[in-house]
Amino acid sequence: MLRRHGHEVELVPEVMSPEADDKEVFAYAAKKRAIMLTCNRNDFLALAAENSHSGLIVLIRRRSALSEAGHLLELLGKAGLSGLEGNLNFA
Repeated sequence: MLRRHGHEVELVPEVMSPEADDKEVFAYAAKKRAIMLTCNRNDFLALAAENSHSGLIVLIRRRSALSEAGHLLELLGKAGLSGLEGNLNFA
């Protein structure tokens, strides 16, 4: 959905081993200066608290994927890149 809306997206299995642990994934995103999107709230909030990052979006699970997508697109539209870079956001 993000790609269809013109966003550059890298999925973990496309760029690294699917068995990579959270620290490896977080480090990869930081090195690429990428804003991370995750549903894994607890692990990535802890990593963000301990390490610098380019931005983290925690996707809150909802009843439908359509609802999740709507909230995410709303956040992206309202926050813009300047509101996402280096910040922690919830969608």
